[in-house]
This record gives sequence, C-alpha cells and structure tokens, in this order.
Amino acid sequence: MSFAVHQLRLFLCAVQFLTRAPTPALREFEPDWISRSARYFPLVGLLVGALCAAVFWAASQLWSGWLPALLAIAAGVLVTGAFHEDGLADTADGLGGGSTPERRLEIMKDSRIGTYGALALGLVLALKAASLATLPPALGAWTLIAAHAAGRGAAVLAMRVLTYVRDIDAGKWKPAPSDLSFWEVLAALTIAALPLALSPGGVVLGGLATGAGLALLLALAARRLLGGYTGDVLGAVEQLFELGFTLGVAASLAWAAGQVSEH
Repeated sequence: MSFAVHQLRLFLCAVQFLTRAPTPALREFEPDWISRSARYFPLVGLLVGALCAAVFWAASQLWSGWLPALLAIAAGVLVTGAFHEDGLADTADGLGGGSTPERRLEIMKDSRIGTYGALALGLVLALKAASLATLPPALGAWTLIAAHAAGRGAAVLAMRVLTYVRDIDAGKWKPAPSDLSFWEVLAALTIAALPLALSPGGVVLGGLATGAGLALLLALAARRLLGGYTGDVLGAVEQLFELGFTLGVAASLAWAAGQVSEH
C-alpha cells in the first residue's frame, strides 16, 4: 500500500468515525486506523465547519438574528449525528453525578441523559447560537469553520496529554486509543490552524484564548475526577472549545465596536 493511499484511507476512516457522511467501504480495515486517523480529525472539522458556514451565510441572506445561527448548528448536528454533543452530555452527567471515578465512568456508559447532561447540552447549544447570532455573515461563516477545525484539534491534543481511562472491553472506542506520536499531533494541529491564518482582524486571539481556556478547564476536571479521558470527554472538549471560540470572537467584535464608538 502506497503512502498516499494509506493516508487517504485514514482520512476516510476519520470521516466515517466522526460523521454520518457516506464514504466508500474501507477494505482490509484495521482497528488501529481509528487512532491513526486522529491526525485528520481537524480536516473533518474543516469540512463540517464549511457546511455549517454555507448554511449560515445562505440563511443570513434571508433572515437575521437567531435563525441563521440555529440552522447552521442544526446542520452540524445532522452531519455528525450529534457525535460530540452526545459526549458532552455524558461527560456532564458523569462528572456532575458521581462521587468516585468508578461511579462517574459507570454513569457515562449509561445511554440515558440526566439532569446535568440535559442542562449542559441545552446551555452550550444556546450560548453558541446566541453568540453566533451577533456576528455578521462573513465573520460568522469563518468562525464556524475555524471553531470546528480547532475544536477537533483540541480533542486530539487532549488524547496526547491525558491518559485513556476506560477498560478496553467496556469502552465505546475499540481498540482503546493508542498513544499518538508527536508528529501525528503536530499534523492535526497544523490542519486545525489553517483557517486561523485567514482570520479577519484580531478576533482570533479572543477566540483562541476563550476556547483554549474552557477546553483546559474540562481537561483538568477530567484528569482530577476520572484520572484521564474517555471518548465522551473528547467530545466535550471539542464542544467547549467551539463554544469558547465563538464567544471569544463575539466578545472581540463587540469590544472593537465599542472602541470605535468611543472615538
């Protein structure tokens, strides 16, 4: 198998793992490809973000306010099958409802959603929609692309710095994620940074700082309360980075507008 063909297979594996998008069947599939494909998670995020951005921009030509933002978020949920949102809800239920690491992991395995999960999911989606609704069409479209790519980059970084804590047989991710190499993580972060190079104005700093801050807080909480990460925690990291990035961009824009009005 040539290098290019293998990389294409890993990319298709990442698409299959993270989305509901139709892809060709992978011949001679090896379970370890899921972990090896993590380098392309941000590239999948770029594609998902581009779809959401197209929906947001098109809807903004017809409506203003919340509707374009809600439609864009709905498009992302549809194409991913709520993959990351499910992880956010399970993580909130586990971290909020358990008193020991074992009990928290047990709660996270339960497919039913609890109070903490419902509240976390509702609040995060509402805050993302509210902040996105404050942005003009072009900036909002860029924000969606950048947030989706960088959010998945943050999840890959969490895989590198945290320990996987699920039992291999009990976890949803089989086989258990193997250790990512420095070069795999670097490749993922390089892809995640591509839309940031096209940032309009100085909003990227606010987005990155807020997104990284929320993702870091969750990673630290997972390390303290669980001992490391699970697949659900990675989904929650991605969602909180998306939320923080969108909030940071909206805050930067509002601050810049205030500075202009003062002068």
